[in-house]
Amino acid sequence: MFKYCLGFLLLFSIYSSRAQIIVSEIKQAKDSVKIAERKQKKAELIHNVGNGYIPLKYFNLDLRYLFKFNQYEGIRTGLGGTTSNKLSEKFRINAYTVYGFKDGRYKYSFGGGLRLDPTHNTWINASYTDDLQETASTRFLTDKRIFQFFEPRLLNISLFYRHITKAISLQHDFYPNLSSETQFSVSNIDPKFNYIFAVNDNTYTAYELTIAKIALHWSPFDIYKSTTSGYKKTQNSYPKFTLQYTQGINRAFKGDFNFQKLDFKGAYHWVHNKDSHTEFNLATGIAFGDAPLTHLYHAYPNNINKATIMQRFSVAGLNSFETMFFNEFFSDVFSVIQAKHYFPPFYTSTYSKPQIVLISRFAYGDMQHKERHQGINFNTLDKGYLESGFELNKLVFGFGLSATYRYGAYHLPKLEDNIALKFTFNVTL
Repeated sequence: MFKYCLGFLLLFSIYSSRAQIIVSEIKQAKDSVKIAERKQKKAELIHNVGNGYIPLKYFNLDLRYLFKFNQYEGIRTGLGGTTSNKLSEKFRINAYTVYGFKDGRYKYSFGGGLRLDPTHNTWINASYTDDLQETASTRFLTDKRIFQFFEPRLLNISLFYRHITKAISLQHDFYPNLSSETQFSVSNIDPKFNYIFAVNDNTYTAYELTIAKIALHWSPFDIYKSTTSGYKKTQNSYPKFTLQYTQGINRAFKGDFNFQKLDFKGAYHWVHNKDSHTEFNLATGIAFGDAPLTHLYHAYPNNINKATIMQRFSVAGLNSFETMFFNEFFSDVFSVIQAKHYFPPFYTSTYSKPQIVLISRFAYGDMQHKERHQGINFNTLDKGYLESGFELNKLVFGFGLSATYRYGAYHLPKLEDNIALKFTFNVTL
């Protein structure tokens, strides 16, 4: 009897130990799944914030509208966002409203989209917008989701125009790495600076534009994988190309002017190793016909019109001309070439990763009918504009310093007017 009891106790002990091992393994597996889910949620949050969104349950808050500053509006703050896929994958609603404390005006936009084809990410969209836009700036339709935590050029922009725009557009991806958007819009334009457009024996201080646009973005070497909600990019590669055609139509929906624009930009990065690479960027555009100054070109200036170097001390942009003064040059045809080389960091710590970046930029531009644009003084870039310099980035908490020098045909008589000293700010999620 004693032998049977001892055998039973031994078998029970072995079974209990095995059961505990199994329970422990199940618990570890569940913990691993929970950890993996937390990591995935954290990665998705970082990805969304990097794209300019804070995801809520049915609504994604757009960080672009929380806080900005410029010379016309002063502090600009508000709220905006778009509905999320959790509400619906077949439609979306987006809106924002902001207030400028210096000009004392609200600006707003509202619109929505209906998904026609998930395979090719085909959407039809409509919007109504009452807001400001920088004079002579170019927006590519396919670039609408570009987001920067800090946009240094905005701080010192002073020339804006108000536009009340009604637009309808169609988005369609021919392939995952070839996307397109076509847009038709009607706008009331009111320049917020002293400007008269003299054309066809008439003068305009405000005007209406009817515009059709089509844009293509091609990134041939990006890699995607197919998911239930569409294609997801798994590898970002270069080169990248964007082409956009604009047609202004007069006498259609009260459009005042007939003009055409063709814009192109390309980017290529040579990666030497994980800490060093070279960037090459090209942007070019040409306008024909009766295009007003508001819809022509500047060359990404980022220098304040102040007397001394230290009064002009501000924050450098990512791809702007740091020695070119705001509103100094405008063109109806222009080209910009920029090259940067990033050396490996000197060292890496929690709060510091100092890195030298060499920079060189060239701009060319011209204008056929400068006399049409009255009330504002500016030059053209027909002699070619040159600047070079360096950045010492990420000295502490993402902040660094830059120095740039203006030379060549547009070198200024006073030496210090050719030099720009600025902060840099670089944060990568």
